[in-house]
Amino acid sequence: SFMSSTGTFTYSAPEQELLCIFGTGDFGRSLGQRLLQTGYRVVYGSRRPHSCGPLPQGAQVMSHEAAAQSAGVIFLCVHRENYDFLETLVTQLKGKVLVDVSNNLKKNVYPEANAEYLQRLIPGAHVVKAFNTLSAWSLQNGPSDASRQVYLCGNSAEAKQQVVETATKLGFNVLDRGTLSAARELEDFPLQLFPEWRLPLRLAFGLTAFFFFYLLIRDVVYTYVEQDKDISFRIMVSLANKVFPIVSLIMLSLCYLPGVVAAFLQLYRGTKYKRFPDWLDRWMLCRKQLGLLALGFASLHVLYTLIIPIRYYVRFRINQTSVFDTTMAWRVDSYYAMGILGFGLYLLLGISSLPSVSNALSWREFSFIQSKLGYLTLFFCTFHTYLYGWDKFLRPSYYKWYTPPGYMLCLVVPSVVMALKLVILLPCVDRSLTRIRRGWERTDPEGDSKKSLLT
Repeated sequence: SFMSSTGTFTYSAPEQELLCIFGTGDFGRSLGQRLLQTGYRVVYGSRRPHSCGPLPQGAQVMSHEAAAQSAGVIFLCVHRENYDFLETLVTQLKGKVLVDVSNNLKKNVYPEANAEYLQRLIPGAHVVKAFNTLSAWSLQNGPSDASRQVYLCGNSAEAKQQVVETATKLGFNVLDRGTLSAARELEDFPLQLFPEWRLPLRLAFGLTAFFFFYLLIRDVVYTYVEQDKDISFRIMVSLANKVFPIVSLIMLSLCYLPGVVAAFLQLYRGTKYKRFPDWLDRWMLCRKQLGLLALGFASLHVLYTLIIPIRYYVRFRINQTSVFDTTMAWRVDSYYAMGILGFGLYLLLGISSLPSVSNALSWREFSFIQSKLGYLTLFFCTFHTYLYGWDKFLRPSYYKWYTPPGYMLCLVVPSVVMALKLVILLPCVDRSLTRIRRGWERTDPEGDSKKSLLT
């Protein structure tokens, strides 16, 4: 502010910081638009300043040399194979902050990370690897829960701080991963395809394939070989409607089995301060994905069950009369009731795992739904399967080629989980486990004696 000749004060707005962008592709345009909306001035450096296509309104366009000289921070939005032109700008880029946002199509394409190569190419610049985990879409629409994090690394603390301030103004959370030696790790992030889903998806595929061929042999092939009847039409609906609930129940059980294993491991060790084995850590980290896949298979089971009354095979058989059995009616109604209750709780677990819902819940509320109601869901679904089987396990005719029915195999894991959970709920066991989880540690007489001998 300053005083004019008339004696009044005049206020001038502070000059907005100027940032430079090399590259006028989708990412460069989206980044420029976002920076302009945040209050920055933006200048683009282009090989063809007068014919580089549409750019955000309010941005300037210059040659690479002029644009590099005008700004202190330069975003490099070009691919590595196009870095050659930077060698002619060594003088203009000296002392400038060069933000590398590039990625590669595959891992280990080059012997060194793009950012490390860029630093070697322009040794006078301060290269910072950042923004490479974002997409043009997320820049245009603002950060969301899935793309709020910005990773960066660089050798200059001052240069990184400038990039941190810019990313923060854009609405992103910044995580500093250290020096440029971490650049390769950052460049590999966007190449990962559902890393947390790999184990659950492989498990789901393996279980589905195993039980499909297992039931195909028991139901279709056995009937054709032993009874000379072709029931291959049942593959599309009846067989699939057996596989889906089996896989769903096993995967739901696998969501809660690692928690039970961890509890017994803590009881055995007498402390909560020792790390779990790596396999158990990985297993516990993918429980949400296991649960969502289990919900997906349960939903398919519900949909397939709904179409049963309209199938030709069922309508053909329903015309045949039989004597009404009250016991069978009770069993079937109870079987459906348990299935409906189990699926209703299944849906509640799935909805509460959504970020928009879980963020609105306290930790106690979330834990109650996922743990207490989760075990109740497992109980209903397991009981639903037991009612389906009823007394079939006593009939030799159900052991085709001396193999047990598929539902019996799928009951093994949930039955084990429920039995172990009942053991944990015993007052004496629950009391010890609660003390351990509150910080109590069991003393080791052998360890104490060794310590006394050493002292």
